[in-house]
Amino acid sequence: MHPRFFPFGTSRLYAIFSPRKPRHLVLRALFAMMGLVLLSILLFFGIFVGGAMVVGGLVHRAFNKQRNGTVAPSDPNIVDGEYRVVREKPALPLSH
Repeated sequence: MHPRFFPFGTSRLYAIFSPRKPRHLVLRALFAMMGLVLLSILLFFGIFVGGAMVVGGLVHRAFNKQRNGTVAPSDPNIVDGEYRVVREKPALPLSH
């Protein structure tokens, strides 16, 4: 398709939603500072939440290990395990 029929850069809709920097120097500095403040707040809360998750996991592991530390002795002749049935029917039908 020829670019004349589908112009991307000349659309009025594109001009409405395109981000533009303000020309006033004080406004540019103010928006830059607001962006840095927002970035630092998000970074702080991200690190805080991540640290809380790590600490929570360590505490959970410590209490879980303390509670499940004693295991009942079992008979050495018994093998304990988990299994699942792979196939209940034969793989191929019986030939007649």
